[in-house]
Amino acid sequence: MSIFELKMPKLAESITEGTIVSWSVKVGDTIVEDDILFEVTTAKVNAEVPSPVAGTIQKIFFQEGETVEVGTVVALVDMESGEHTVEAEPAVVAAPEPPKEAAAPALKEEAKWYSPAVLHTAKEAGIPTAELETLPGTGYLGRLSKKDVSNYIDQKKNGGSAPVAVPAKKLLPVHPPLPNFSTSSEGAAGDVIVEMDPVARIIAERMLQSKQTSPHVTTVVEVDVTKLVYWRNRQKNEFLQQEGISLNYLPAIVEATTRALKEFPKVNASVEGTRFILKKQINVGIAVALDDGNLIVPVIQNADKLSISGLAHSIDTLATKARSNKLKLEEIQGGTFTITNFGTFRNLFGTPIINQPEVAILGVGYIEKKPSVIETPEGDVIAIRHKMYISLSYDHRIINGAVGGAFVKRIADYLENWEK
Repeated sequence: MSIFELKMPKLAESITEGTIVSWSVKVGDTIVEDDILFEVTTAKVNAEVPSPVAGTIQKIFFQEGETVEVGTVVALVDMESGEHTVEAEPAVVAAPEPPKEAAAPALKEEAKWYSPAVLHTAKEAGIPTAELETLPGTGYLGRLSKKDVSNYIDQKKNGGSAPVAVPAKKLLPVHPPLPNFSTSSEGAAGDVIVEMDPVARIIAERMLQSKQTSPHVTTVVEVDVTKLVYWRNRQKNEFLQQEGISLNYLPAIVEATTRALKEFPKVNASVEGTRFILKKQINVGIAVALDDGNLIVPVIQNADKLSISGLAHSIDTLATKARSNKLKLEEIQGGTFTITNFGTFRNLFGTPIINQPEVAILGVGYIEKKPSVIETPEGDVIAIRHKMYISLSYDHRIINGAVGGAFVKRIADYLENWEK
């Protein structure tokens, strides 16, 4: 058995470590030279790391979110089943740097990136770069791989001329390449061009991927939370004295949501190709807005097993850690359902994007007083009630309108009849 040690590459000068953002492969996957293996981010650069060898992924030592020192072995590749190169370290596809003012005219359209293996194969066959640009790619996010070029060369030798893509072997559909998120240097006088930081780029790409992966449907329900408001007013002073933290509405909303998730297991699930997985655990992610304008989703593990006090402490602790950049890896992993609170910014409701690989996300709106018609034994009366909108965005591949509507209505029922 011939084993190749894939190491964390040095992405830039003075960089001594990188954080693995996502893996594009798993143990047991067969790869060819140039296949993208993982994405890494540092304080200076965001990059994709391709494989310099062909073979089978034998072992992965670090998970997504872990920070690794440069030169540390992150994975092992068994090269017994494929050809390999003699490169000691993989090449790196780095995110483009912000455009320089003097070079602005040449940056209107960014050239495609090709790995050294692709360029070498094309050069040996006498294929110019202009011809490479006509070939469809079947690599990660549509990139052109060495295998694509080799198949095209073989086709030309057999008398063919049109480029033909090799079918992808992945179970999930291959999405088209994501657009370049770098801004153009062109703009009107006075415009300010700001390059996205690595975290913002990752969020942007994953939100786009979520929209491309899941057919989103959003449903909205207005909830009379008057009982919940009165309950909080009665409890908040004593809760603060006993627990040392403020009591807001989110712990109650999380509890109502976990109760509904138990009744609607399809909403606490994920989709893999033509299968879906019903999750045993109910791990609720809470979206937290950071001071730099980015967003992170720490996760309350086994949220259905916690009391209101336990939920309040978990939410407060995770939010504090998130804003001080002290979250541990396990505190942002394993979510099965997410809640985002639009009400924090006095927004009535929103249509949130699903946090993949989950299949639904709940949006919570601002609570406001409204005149409302109330049915009483003596007849209808108009009264001031506390109302709130909650919205559910769900994946229509697994959740239909009846299930999605019934689920969000069940949450509303629990909140409207809140008793503690």
